[in-house]
Amino acid sequence: METWLRLLLAVLATWRVTHLLARETAVTLLRGRPGAGVLGLMECFYCMSACVAAPFACFVAQMPLEVLVAWLAVSGGACLLERATAPPDVLASMQ
Repeated sequence: METWLRLLLAVLATWRVTHLLARETAVTLLRGRPGAGVLGLMECFYCMSACVAAPFACFVAQMPLEVLVAWLAVSGGACLLERATAPPDVLASMQ
């Protein structure tokens, strides 16, 4: 599979999983109260995308330095996608 396709798939998958964990109602009920311990990271799309992107970076790249760059690129791509698709009220709460 081409590298650009792996990167695209990784960005889309990272956005989807992060959106599920950070924004969707079913998971927000499981998280409990806001800011609760490690699960408090799940409230921030940007923080969560960095965590979710790590395994997808290994799907994109092989060498350690490439994996590091891919990790940042996949997380960054998911964040850009979130900013492009989020309603204005969600964007305001992210700042």
